[in-house]
Amino acid sequence: MNLNCSLWQDNSMSVKHFAFAKFSEVTEQCFLLFTLILLMFLASLTGNVLIALAIWTNPALHTPMYFFLANLSLLEIGYTCSVIPKMLQSLVSEARGISREGCATQMFFFTLFAISECCLLAAMAFDRYMAICSPLHYATRMSRGVCVHLAMISWGVGCIVGLGQTNYIFSLDFCGPCEIDHFFCDLPPILALACGDTSHNEAAVFVVATLCISSPFLLIIASYGRILAAVLIMPSPEGRQKALSTCSSHLLVVTLFYGSGSVTYLRPKASHSPGVDKLLALFYTAVTSMLNPIIYSLRNKEVKTALRRTLGKKKVCPIKL
Repeated sequence: MNLNCSLWQDNSMSVKHFAFAKFSEVTEQCFLLFTLILLMFLASLTGNVLIALAIWTNPALHTPMYFFLANLSLLEIGYTCSVIPKMLQSLVSEARGISREGCATQMFFFTLFAISECCLLAAMAFDRYMAICSPLHYATRMSRGVCVHLAMISWGVGCIVGLGQTNYIFSLDFCGPCEIDHFFCDLPPILALACGDTSHNEAAVFVVATLCISSPFLLIIASYGRILAAVLIMPSPEGRQKALSTCSSHLLVVTLFYGSGSVTYLRPKASHSPGVDKLLALFYTAVTSMLNPIIYSLRNKEVKTALRRTLGKKKVCPIKL
């Protein structure tokens, strides 16, 4: 397919506009995928908004665990909104182009929310470690101030990495072709369009991705290692079951998020293929964001109760005479 790419001349040719590759020449397939992604997007938005709203409006859930869960819901909302609307447009419209600035903006926000979620999941694991392994000191060590600082650090790390990675990628020259063989402006497909030998750039991006993904994951593993050791020495089966039940939802979310992220960004370059990368992109942008609210609402009685209360509230506006 020949795409009309705008170029800017300044010693070298640099692409000013990109275009997303068409998913399929069969219109019915594009509309089917559009419908599926739209339904998952709406389900994800609805679920995450309801969980965040239920937590903020129910004082019983104003605890560290649910504070982090509300932040996770906000991250998931931003995560999906940064990618899926443009993805939906590209599936059913011929206007599949995106400016260089627009592509950089999308990459920044996607990276910000993704890295922030990595860090926040580690903070949530640390919270569970403190609750189970140091219950007597939990209230003081996981005070409101500590939780706010952990959340701010998570968002801050995501912002710094997003700015750094985006600036690094878009400081390169793009000579064409300008067709992005992907659903959105992700790091690997954009880097593949850069001029010349990009092996050093790919290595740098890989190192940063490895550090940002593996470091929080190692903290999660360490936290759950200590949790497991503490649970095994608990005298009562009821205590062990209760302790593990508070961690089960978080473990499922960690498995989904890190499983798809690791397969996408940490596997060898030789095993990459556009088709597989697109399927993985759909999974970690649409499917996981839709499943997270379901996991937390179905496996947590307090969240289910809060959701019923939130949905059942009827606001009566008094009439002022």
